[in-house]
Formats: sequence, C-alpha cells, structure tokens
Amino acid sequence: MRWDAQALERGDSPAALSADSPAAPALLPLAGLVRSVSTPEFAGITFHEVTAKSVLNKVVAGSRMPFDWTINPYRGCSHACVYCFARKSHTYLDFDAGLDFDSQVVVKINAAEILRKELAKPSWRHEHVALGTNTDPYQRAEGRYQLMPGIIGALADSGTPLSILTKGTLLARDIPLLKHAAAQVPVGVGISLAMTNEELSEAVEPGTPGPRARLKLISRLREAGLPCGVMAMPIMPWLSDSDDALDSLFGALAAAGATGVTAGALYLKPGTREWFMQWIAREHPQLAGKYRRLYGSGSYASKEYRAWLAGRIRYFKNLHGFSGSQGFSHRDLEGGTDHDDAREEEAQYPAGSIPDTAGHASARHAGLTNAAHANTAQPMLF
Repeated sequence: MRWDAQALERGDSPAALSADSPAAPALLPLAGLVRSVSTPEFAGITFHEVTAKSVLNKVVAGSRMPFDWTINPYRGCSHACVYCFARKSHTYLDFDAGLDFDSQVVVKINAAEILRKELAKPSWRHEHVALGTNTDPYQRAEGRYQLMPGIIGALADSGTPLSILTKGTLLARDIPLLKHAAAQVPVGVGISLAMTNEELSEAVEPGTPGPRARLKLISRLREAGLPCGVMAMPIMPWLSDSDDALDSLFGALAAAGATGVTAGALYLKPGTREWFMQWIAREHPQLAGKYRRLYGSGSYASKEYRAWLAGRIRYFKNLHGFSGSQGFSHRDLEGGTDHDDAREEEAQYPAGSIPDTAGHASARHAGLTNAAHANTAQPMLF
C-alpha cells in the first residue's frame, strides 16, 4: 500500500479522492489537522491525521467509572457497530453520529510523544489510565498507525497502571509488550464480546473480528499469563437474549478462560438510538415496534426487562462458573432496592479488566513472578 500517495493535503480538493468512495471525504476544521488520507485498503474510510496537544482525558466527576483518566488515540471507529454508545461523541467534531462515525476516523498521530510529556509532569499522580472507553484503540487502522505500542510503553515506563478494552484481535500483536508492562505496573485487559452467533455479529458489528477470533484472543491472553475480563454487552432483546444464546456465550467464555464477565442489555443513548432504530427497522422490521415499546423514549430497556435478563444472566453465569462476579449490567439487580436509576448499574467492570493495584504491590513485595500473579489476582474495582 502506498499510503502517502493517497493523502489529501489541506489545500487539495475533496474531489481528488476516489469518486466512487461511499464516504464523503470531509475536510473539516479539525484542531491540529495535518492531512486526510483515503486508500483502497480501507475502502470508504477517510483518516484525518491530527497532532494533539493533550491525550490524557479527565473523566467527568460523578461518572461512577472505576478510573479517572482515559486515552482515545482514535475518534470514530471502523468497527461500525450499529449499537455503539460513543456515536454521539463524533458530533462534537461536526461529523454525524451515523455513517461519519464509521467512516471519518480521526487519528492522533503524535499520541505517544505527547503522552510521555504529560506523564513526566511533576503533577502526574500515576493514576490508572483506561484505553478503549470511547472508541476502539485496536480498530483496523492501528495496524497501520501502530500507536498503541508507544502508548503502552509510555504508561509502563512512567509507573502508571493501565487497562485496555477492545474488540480488536490486533491486540495479539502487543501481548509481549503487555507482559513486559505487567512486570512494571498493574495491567487490566478486557475483551468486548456479547454473542457467539457469527452471522449476527457480522450484521451488527461488521468491521470487527468475529466471535471465534475474539474467543481465541481471550485464550491467548490467558495462556500468556495476562488477566482477561469480558464485557458481554450489549445483550440485544429478541436477537441475542435467548437461553440458547446466553448458554452458548457463557459456555464459550468459560472455555476460553475469561477471568470474569459483566453482561447487560442494549443501551441506546441519543445518537446511537436513532442509528440503531433505523437499522432494526430495515433489517428486522417485525421487531421495530417491540423495540419502541421496550425502550420508550429513553436510553434503557424497561426495568422489568432488565430484571428478567438479570435473572437469566445470573443463571448462566452460575452454570458456567462465573458466580463470583456481578451478574448484570455492572450491578446485580437482585434484592429489594429500587432499580429505577439504571445508571447505578454501571459501576462494575469484570474481573481482570481493571488493574489490581493493591495486589500488584503485594506480589512485588513478596517476590512473586508477574505471570503467577496475573493468573490469580482479583481486581480492585474502586
């Protein structure tokens, strides 16, 4: 691939790109824009290369997330998941939350360089940094840009705990680097996988590696002595919530060696809701009315559905040996508490996906090997 030959510089006309590309090569006033690139290897996708002034993002206070800092080396995502909760964030760049999110990808080409400078500041407190919380750091473009090795290295060298959440099997490339990092700092790894049906996966997340490939990645991570929690989200009403589907999912995750699983129902926040509802009306018109009734005018399925799904998830997690972790959408809905505030369900990540800072320090003090520690540690969620 002759990447540079496909570049559209600032002064060029968008017409200079392939006229039959389905994605309009928008050249917007992006901060730090260096150039925009389109290439046949990534047909229909335009990459907007930018130089960032900062890559460490402070999590909004009160978010209930078990981390305070994130890094997103990419904005937009070629995984093209129709349910992706991050779609609305693309509108902040004057792109739309639909096709543009899938096809106009912003790349922070200097991410590792800027990160090292930020981590070297005396004010940096070496708090856990999470990657993959908005868009996937191991989407296909990472094979070209190779930003993650520099980011992982910068965090580990600075003594900063890190976690990665991804659907991308490109992560396998960096397993040796992650093993090295885990000897220096606490590391968490999470894989997003909510179905084993390859045909359904191809329909709703067409740019991702399929379920079999991700299950193999989980096994490779565990064989390497690294933890691997699984975010089994979203479980989609009438598409992936049957007993057969849940039994297949949790059975496969157990066989692959996942250290923990968190599962939950489809979440349709504004921006995502509109795009998903268009898809369901087009691909499964018989379900369109059911989805409208189940979700009403909000982002969450009804409390009754969430409680029902919690019970099914709890059953199949117990059946397959995951009974020691939370059962549903980050918090188990069992008991007599009021569950009207669905946001309270979003406070837990699965075992292995969050760095175990306390356990890591104890293991180093005791002189244990990192591989042995990674196989036995339970994460500190808060």
